[in-house]
Amino acid sequence: MSRILLKAATLVNEGTERVADVLIENGRIAKIGTDLTVEGKVDERDCSGLLLLPGCIDDQVHFREPGLTHKGNIASESRAAVAGGITSFMEMPNTVPNALTQTLLEDKYQIAQRTAFANYSFFMGASNDNLEEVLKTDGKTVCGVKIFMGSSTGNMLVDNTAVLERLFAEVPLLIATHCEDEATVRANLELYKEKYGDNIPMSAHPLIRNEEACYLSSSKAVELAKKHNTRLHILHISTGKETHLFRNDIPLEQKRITSEACIHHLWFTDADYATKGSLIKWNPAVKTQADKDEIWRALLDDRIDVIATDHAPHTLEEKSQSYLGAPSGGPLVQHALLAMLEASKEGKIARTRVVEKMAHAVATCFQLEERGFIREGYYADLVLVNPDAATSVTKESLFYHCGWSPLEGTTFSNRIEATFVNGIPVYEHGKDCVYREAGMRLTFNR
Repeated sequence: MSRILLKAATLVNEGTERVADVLIENGRIAKIGTDLTVEGKVDERDCSGLLLLPGCIDDQVHFREPGLTHKGNIASESRAAVAGGITSFMEMPNTVPNALTQTLLEDKYQIAQRTAFANYSFFMGASNDNLEEVLKTDGKTVCGVKIFMGSSTGNMLVDNTAVLERLFAEVPLLIATHCEDEATVRANLELYKEKYGDNIPMSAHPLIRNEEACYLSSSKAVELAKKHNTRLHILHISTGKETHLFRNDIPLEQKRITSEACIHHLWFTDADYATKGSLIKWNPAVKTQADKDEIWRALLDDRIDVIATDHAPHTLEEKSQSYLGAPSGGPLVQHALLAMLEASKEGKIARTRVVEKMAHAVATCFQLEERGFIREGYYADLVLVNPDAATSVTKESLFYHCGWSPLEGTTFSNRIEATFVNGIPVYEHGKDCVYREAGMRLTFNR
């Protein structure tokens, strides 16, 4: 029986901070208390001065396997995730081939079972012609169904109105959507091509993928969800206007429509294109300071429910192309928690709210079983943070397969000291101690 006793840590959990001991036995939190003593063999660790948080749960990542492993893979990107305090991830279906059948979806689970450092789940993909496959999805063992209502890759753009109606009407589990109106984006792009030819400036990205494109699609998704009482979760809100589609007058557990903010929309603005260029080219686009401010307001007043990364690595060679050639997306899992803790130090958000938005609320939103909180009996997915040690983001410190980060050159005020997945210390600062067998398939209380 493996046992670890974390002594005198400051637990940041369920709205409070308090000093306590935590005993981990056989992968779960066995006991929480003060001055705990344990008979027999135990790995006792002095955690005085360290913060103990529930491991973060990232509900939107692109780990690129299968088919795009020159950019990243489940092993490399989940290793970066645990180094950043993310202990569970939910990965998107636009890999190659797209996860549009139950067989292809299961193939991804088999890869993760062999190689994932963190706990994992994979979204089933929807297209214009795979409704019967989608309806076979088991909501107990699959996080949800992903619908690209714009900006898809492969055969995943769902632009058939009749199919959308059926998906929203018939899918019983959570539907997650990427919302950008494709017709609006294409029309805007043609205008910029006429003006600039092949030399469209990177700063045009939020004007091409503009507020109108986002709001048209998001409002359509909300309308469909209300019509059919669908469990809808809208990903990566990027405009202030969209935040007003969501409510905060009922508890999260009662919401049928929820939403997500991503690190890049909380950290960057369109002013950063001048220095970061394609490195901050995402879909939906990073937009104005006013949009960023409104997203923060909605996050803090609970119109936006969770924080994620939309981690989506590309090679530097790919990202170094001109606007029309450079793909959208970038790597963020290794520093997402540190970025939010930095925002907390700056007074933008309490540490307890960071934990709420990156762990508690994600578990609640997706009805995760026995994860997302520091509670006796729950899986020991935990992260120790040193609030008095800095972290500098350098190429040498990155675990990403792609080898770069849009946050390079940033120094954060906190450091991830250790990460535990199912009770196993998968990451410890300055040590090479990652164990692949730590990750487990997530299950859902549905």
